[in-house]
Amino acid sequence: MLSINLRHLELKDLLLQGELSLKELDFELHDELIRIATPLKYDLKVEKLHDSILVTGEMRLALDCECVRCLKPFKFKVNLDDWACHLPLEGEDKVTIYNDSVDLTPYIREDMLLEFPQHPLCKPDCAGLKKKSKVPKADGTEKLKPSAWSELDKLKL
Repeated sequence: MLSINLRHLELKDLLLQGELSLKELDFELHDELIRIATPLKYDLKVEKLHDSILVTGEMRLALDCECVRCLKPFKFKVNLDDWACHLPLEGEDKVTIYNDSVDLTPYIREDMLLEFPQHPLCKPDCAGLKKKSKVPKADGTEKLKPSAWSELDKLKL
């Protein structure tokens, strides 16, 4: 959990650097093609404005993904270089304060999840799985074996 103490913030701006583990972030991923590879690294500046808190900085997270087209494993980096989060302390949308502290974890989790790939691709022009495979013939030559899809295309419905 990454929390900021409001009393410390009244004296001066805070600089926060460190890591959040997968357990602390509690992403609850239900995608079999995406796994979190490393802890989230952050470098944040926290400022108290008149009736709110402004958090700015950078966050980085590495993912282990599988391509949706070819099923090849690859790394995907989620980088939020100019992240900003405005947290009101008063009004209808005010943040929850517990023991003079505000938990930043839910806001970090939400913004990181929004950057995850919806359909992970190893490269934008990935052609996917090969459609035809070569089958050796008895005379030593090879012939192309038609895919199951090409056989289904022959059906006349």
